[in-house]
Amino acid sequence: MRSKAVIWKCAAMVALYAAAMAVYVWYTSPNRVPEAYRGTAADPSVFFSADKLQASETLNALRNWIFFMSGPWEWLIYLVLLAGGAARNWKDKLERSGLPPYIRFPVFVLMVDAASFLLYLPLRVFSFAVSKAYGISTQPVAGWLRDRLVDFAVGYAIMLAVAAVAFWFLSRGGRWWLKLWLVSIPFTIFMMYVQPVVIDPLYNHFSRLSDARLESEILALADKAGIPADRVYEVDMSAKTNAINAYVNGIGSTLRIVLWDTMLKKLDEQEILLIVGHEMGHYVMHHLEWSALGAIGSSLVMLWLGGRLYTFIVRRRGEELGIRKPADPAALPLLLLLLSVMSFVSLPVSNLVSRQAEAAADRYGMELVGSSEGAVTMYQKMAVASLSDVNPPLLVRWFRASHPSDMERIVEAERFERRHE
Repeated sequence: MRSKAVIWKCAAMVALYAAAMAVYVWYTSPNRVPEAYRGTAADPSVFFSADKLQASETLNALRNWIFFMSGPWEWLIYLVLLAGGAARNWKDKLERSGLPPYIRFPVFVLMVDAASFLLYLPLRVFSFAVSKAYGISTQPVAGWLRDRLVDFAVGYAIMLAVAAVAFWFLSRGGRWWLKLWLVSIPFTIFMMYVQPVVIDPLYNHFSRLSDARLESEILALADKAGIPADRVYEVDMSAKTNAINAYVNGIGSTLRIVLWDTMLKKLDEQEILLIVGHEMGHYVMHHLEWSALGAIGSSLVMLWLGGRLYTFIVRRRGEELGIRKPADPAALPLLLLLLSVMSFVSLPVSNLVSRQAEAAADRYGMELVGSSEGAVTMYQKMAVASLSDVNPPLLVRWFRASHPSDMERIVEAERFERRHE
């Protein structure tokens, strides 16, 4: 009874939080421009049409609300599964079924993951509907559903592997969190290695860059940067979105430069080369390797802190939550809850580091190309294509912004041009 009261209290808190965040995202209206930048190239009213500017303000308020709801919504799901007794009941029924442990455990993890996926789906559907209504998403519903099922399959495989190792270490006591962290190091590197060649192709079609002349220009730029690249990839994103992007991922032999086909259709060659130069900057400055080290270091802190919190909660509330011992699989929602909360809380730090890396890559790209010509129009076009907020409010910047704002990037491009006149 007490657990159900806790659920209702938490649900009420989430509802109040949702209302408070709705007020925040509405009254910190996007695209507010400091007086110093009004009427300049960084002012969205200069390069957005009036209709698109209004759409951007409404859309970003909705986007921000969805983002700030995503964490608490997920936490409430895990709390319901844990304190509501569902996880405990599923585990007990599987034990009474007579199935061997190597069957019971994957089925139990599947039940927890499937319930979480279905309970979280309404927020995902709302987000997709909003993106579709404002012309950002171009993906048919069937394609979107397919991608979500791929998400579920990939997520389940990873969750099963991690949960199996975690509970195995828990059953042996000691510093289980340290052992889990040591195992996570090669796993993190492996996932970064296979991402471009195994996981990404599950979602999109990749091919060699269709514009041979542009590819030769990009490869010449790569040679200038000392990057051992022999081809550039193009990904068919226009079937899913009108947004513009490019990225570099992978490690070692799987490292690749990938351009969205939307970028090839909407940007000119100079603008594309600046984006590619930015991505090359990540490679040259070893941002991918630093990202891996950051992930490994942060996972140590999270596992240490999460391990202490987990042990404390199981000791104090384990019986009430139906967790009979630390290695009880019924505690899986508790582990997921702690991981989700700590990941959300750490976002301001990880985003701050990311923004610094992205700003450095911006500067490198302009230096590599030898000019910032085209940078301003490129940032403007990217902002318009995704109806982005050129100057997000403080909490949005802290928790959502992994890149400098469009306003900051435009201003920096103009500073670079003045310094190199």
